[in-house]
This record gives sequence, C-alpha cells and structure tokens, in this order.
Amino acid sequence: MRIAACTAIVASLAGCVWAPGQSMSGTVRSSNGYVQLVPITPQLVASEQNAAAAAAGAAIPAALLDYQPQPYRIGPGDTLYITVWDHPELTSPAGSQQQTEANGRLVRPDGTLFYPYVGVLKVSGLTIEEARQAIASGLAHWIRNPQVDVSVVNYASQYVLLEGAFVKAGPQPITAVPLTLGQAIGVAGIDVQNANLSGVILTRDGQDYHLDLSAIDGNAAPAKRIYLKAGDRVLLPFNDRQEVYVMGEVVRPAALRFKTADLTLTQALGQAGGLNEVTSKGMIYVVRGMTNNPSQRPTVYELDAKSPAAFALADDFRVKPGDVVFASAAGITRWNRFLSQLLPLTSALSAAASSQYYINNTK
Repeated sequence: MRIAACTAIVASLAGCVWAPGQSMSGTVRSSNGYVQLVPITPQLVASEQNAAAAAAGAAIPAALLDYQPQPYRIGPGDTLYITVWDHPELTSPAGSQQQTEANGRLVRPDGTLFYPYVGVLKVSGLTIEEARQAIASGLAHWIRNPQVDVSVVNYASQYVLLEGAFVKAGPQPITAVPLTLGQAIGVAGIDVQNANLSGVILTRDGQDYHLDLSAIDGNAAPAKRIYLKAGDRVLLPFNDRQEVYVMGEVVRPAALRFKTADLTLTQALGQAGGLNEVTSKGMIYVVRGMTNNPSQRPTVYELDAKSPAAFALADDFRVKPGDVVFASAAGITRWNRFLSQLLPLTSALSAAASSQYYINNTK
C-alpha cells in the first residue's frame, strides 16, 4: 500500500512539471501584476532603437558644443622664450649652447617677469601677441625698431584634470593649440577592460555634463566636437558596477561588465558561451527594473529561443546594466532534473516500506 501511495505521489508531482504556470512564463503571468511581461517583437525592438537614436542625438549639451577656445593667455608658472633678433645677449643670456628652457623667462606667481631694459613687466592675462608687443615697446627706448618674438616653452598655468579609468590619469596642460576631449583622452589612454565609456562626466564651472562616448559617429563623435578649457575635470568611471547577469541554461553563467552602452542580448549570451545545446531550447527572459522600491514594477522581456529567427531579434535587443538574462530549460530537461531529485526519495521510501513489510511478517 505504501509503495502504491508513493507511485501515486510521483505521478501527481510529475504532472505538475508539465502543468501550465510551472515554467517561468506561467509564474510571471500569475504573479498578481507584480511584474510586467513584454514579448520581444520586431515592433518593440524598432521602438527601442528609435528612442536610443533620439537620445544619442540630444546627448551633447549645447553649452559644450557652443564653447570655442580663445587665444591662449599667459599665466603664473609659464616659461617664455623671448627672441630679440640680432641681439643674442638678450635672447640667450645663459649661452646659445644651453637648452631652450635655460634661457627662458619664468612668469612669477604674481604674474610678472623681469626682462633687461624693460624691467618688471606684467604678462599674466596677456595673449602671446600682446606680450610680444609689450616687450617690443619697452625695448624701443634702447633698440631701434626691435624685432621680438615670444613663445611658450613650458605650459604650467592652466590644465584640465583627467580621473578614473585612464592609463595615465592626471593633469594635462592647456596650450596655444586648442585641446579637444578626444585628444585629451587619447593622451591619457583608456583602461579598456575596466572603463565605462557610456558614463563619462565632464565638470565645467561647477556643472556636471554626462556624456556617452561609446557612440562612435565618424567625424561627429562627441569627443571630437567638444573643446576643453582650463579647469575642466573629466571623469571616466570604472565599470565594476555596470554589469548584466547571465544565468540559467548557458555554458558559462557570469556577470558581464559593460564597456559601452551598446550590448545586445546576443552578445551577452555569446560572452556566456551561448545556450547549452542539450538542456536549453526554452525561453529567454530579460528581467529589468529589480530595485528596492516596492512601488516600482520590474519588467520581464521574453524571447522564444526555440525559434532560430528569434536570434535576429536578440541581435537588435539591447540589454542594460543591472539586467538579469535567464535562459530557461527545455521541458525534457526539467523532467529529467525532477526525476533525478525524486528517484533517491522513492528508493528510500521503497526500502523503508520493504523493511516494514518484513518486520511485520516475521513477528
């Protein structure tokens, strides 16, 4: 009798495996509206692509694009090399055999420098051309029609600061040649494995501007269109908190870091080794919006992985940081796992029943 009862339990539980609502899809639909289930369709993919394109077009604030660099103005800490033609004693007082900087003139902290026959001259805030004219005017009392040239041999008064996931983070000088954001990033170098290019923050005059530099658009790329000015701070965040989690029937379940904002469902599955050819053949779910806020409903996107055409949609569907990608098991896989967990239990029950039978018959 006990063996028969155990067999009946096995049969009834086995029916539950195949009953509607026992797969993830059924659970989602019967969850009293806790989550919103959205099928991944061509219409959904097209809608999200249009929204992403519109956001990318308006991603660069006008305040950054409108800024145009002004002529360089000399500041304290700069070193000037002043050439007076036909007067080497003024051009190279330390001797022509010395390096250029040895004959340079350092701008003092108060913005002044001393030059023979001119005296103490206030050069801070002047452009290079204005400084040249001021020195030539001072020498004109001693030299007839002086021919003067001024150049900056060491830029030290103005800089931008690069922080975060750069190979060479730190200050970069502002020079007489306008500096773009792309050029500054190129000099600093990107830590490709750990950087999040979609979350760059440019701070200017106390205002933070969030930029997605992962959207490459030829000559119109954001980094090539933005000029930096003295005092700017560029933060390239690390991607250790930008992850998508791939679980279920994949070869290598893993947490994948975002290097850009553009990671498709196909790429996420591919980086996890792809679907398990033996156990998957089920549904793929993308769970989005799992927060600690009980009033915010998560959204579950579902894709039927049994259809090869589904992967064309997966290649256009973009996952986001924090998403959970779950590949469900095929029906036969769930059945086999159910049996593998149940058979040890039935064997134990059968052994117990047999023992009790022999005990009762031997009394």
